[in-house]
Amino acid sequence: MLHEFVEYIPDEVSEGVLYVSMQYGTAVHKCCCGCGQEVVTPITPTDWQLAFNGESITLSPSIGNWSFKCRSHYFIRNNEIKWCESWTKKQVVAGKSQDESSKEKYFEYPKKDNLWTRFKSKLANIF
Repeated sequence: MLHEFVEYIPDEVSEGVLYVSMQYGTAVHKCCCGCGQEVVTPITPTDWQLAFNGESITLSPSIGNWSFKCRSHYFIRNNEIKWCESWTKKQVVAGKSQDESSKEKYFEYPKKDNLWTRFKSKLANIF
C-alpha cells in the first residue's frame, strides 16, 4: 500500500493508497479486500494511532470492517496489509464495548476536581 500525506482527503480515493490528513486527524483508504468501500480511520488517542518512520506507515489497532458486507479484518504495518481472521458477532460486540469503555475513561473528568470546580475556586479567591 502506498501512502500520501494530504490536507484534504480527495473526492476520488484511489485503490491501494492510504491518504493521511494530519491537519484533520484522519486517514482514508479503500477497503483492502477490493470491495471498493472507503475506510475512515480517525487518528486520535482513543481511535487509531499512526506511526511514520520516514518511509512507511503503520496504523494501530487493526481495521475491522464489521459493517461492510466483506467484513474484512487487517492491519496496516509498514505500508503492508497483514490479514487477520474475521471476528464473530460476539467478538465484535465485546470489541465495541471495550472501545466505548476506553473512550469514557479517557474523557472522564474527576468528579470532585473538574475544570468548572477549579475555575469557581479561583474566582472565589480573587473576590
